[in-house]
Amino acid sequence: MARGRAEGSGRLGVWLIVAAIAAVPVIAAALSPLQRGRETLWIIGGMAGVVALSLLFVQPLFTATAPVLTAAREGIRWHRWGGVAIIAMVALHVGALYAYSPEDVMDALLLVAPTPFSLYGVIGLWCVILTGVLAAARRRLRLGHRRWRISHSVLAVAIVSATAVHAVLIEGAMEEISKLAICLAALATTSFGAVEINILGPLRRRRALQGA
Repeated sequence: MARGRAEGSGRLGVWLIVAAIAAVPVIAAALSPLQRGRETLWIIGGMAGVVALSLLFVQPLFTATAPVLTAAREGIRWHRWGGVAIIAMVALHVGALYAYSPEDVMDALLLVAPTPFSLYGVIGLWCVILTGVLAAARRRLRLGHRRWRISHSVLAVAIVSATAVHAVLIEGAMEEISKLAICLAALATTSFGAVEINILGPLRRRRALQGA
C-alpha cells in the first residue's frame, strides 16, 4: 500500500510540473502588454491558439506514458477529451479571427496571405481537421489498430511541427522564451509519443511474448 501511495504521489508531482509548463505560456500571453487596446475577438482568437499549443504538449502524455504516469484506460479517455479540446480551441482560434478580420483569414485559407506564418497555420488546421475526421470515421473506414496508430502519429507530428513554426514566426502576445519552450516541449512529447506507441511499445510486447 505504501508503494501505491508513493507511485500516486509521484504521478501527481509529475502532472503538476506538466500543468505548470503548459500554463506558463498561456499566463504570459494573457498578461502581455500587447493585449491592451485590442478588440475582444482578437484576444479570444489569439488566446485560443495559445491554449491549443499548450494542449498539444500535454496530449501525447496521456497515452505514451501509460502506465507510468496514468492508467491505460484513463489515459485513453483523457487523450480523447484532449483531442476534442484541441479541435474546439482551433475552431475558436480561426472563428474569432475570422469574425475580427474575414479578409485576412480568407487570404490565409486560400494560401495568398503575404505572411509566412499563415501557410503553416493552414497546414496545421487541415491536419487537425483530417485527424478529427479519421477519428470519427475510423470504424466506417475499417482502419485497424496498427494503421490508425501510424496515421494518427504521422498527423500528430505534422500538426505540432506546423503549429510550432506558425507560433514561432508570429510576433504577437506570446512571450518569446515561454513560446519557444512550449513549442520544443510539444515537439518532444509528440515525437516521444510517436516512437513509444509505434516502435518501443510493440517491441517490448513482442519480447515479452517471446520470453513467456
